[in-house]
Amino acid sequence: METYFTVKTDGQFELIVKKSRFICQVARVTDENSAQAFIEQVRKSHPKANHNCFAYQLGQQPPIQKQSDDGEPSGTAGVPMLEVLRQMQLTNLVVVVTRYFGGIKLGTGGLIRAYSHATSSALTEIGLVQGVAQTACLVTLDYSQFDALQNWLAQVQLNATDIQYAADIQLTVWLDTTKLDWFKAAITEQLNGRLTFVEGPEQFNEVPISPQDLHALTK
Repeated sequence: METYFTVKTDGQFELIVKKSRFICQVARVTDENSAQAFIEQVRKSHPKANHNCFAYQLGQQPPIQKQSDDGEPSGTAGVPMLEVLRQMQLTNLVVVVTRYFGGIKLGTGGLIRAYSHATSSALTEIGLVQGVAQTACLVTLDYSQFDALQNWLAQVQLNATDIQYAADIQLTVWLDTTKLDWFKAAITEQLNGRLTFVEGPEQFNEVPISPQDLHALTK
């Protein structure tokens, strides 16, 4: 599996533009049946809405992409929503923007901006994650080295998990698989070789990523 980017969790964001309500709901999904079920769920929860426009992007190489303007002028809703997902290279999520018309027409450009803004704002508000291949490094060290290790881990923005206190201290550090050799060399230097470590299993973990970092990685 390659690295991927998606939304942290399901969520909702509301935007008011010239008295029209744009309610953006986002859900993580893995297949089209789940995406369509979520879209239908949103429609049923907003039976009096003027429009329930959607876009989703699933999988990779190539992704499955679908969108709908749901009665808005062609290309003013679903297309800009999907374009946000494309530009951010997000996968396995569906976005539905429900609109309650406020009595003031927005025009083609206004609609495109409103649907695009509602989508991007919702994703930013909810939060994004990057799926990366990580390896568990199982570290054993004596108690006198523990504070030094914790301070160093904080400096390099890594976290210790599954800490066990026995005759020695045992803990697990998850880190990007590509950084495994660096980690072993750096931690050995920091603790003057007074530790042992065992390479554990590898799996995909999700780590938070800012929109700015995402832009830098996907541009």
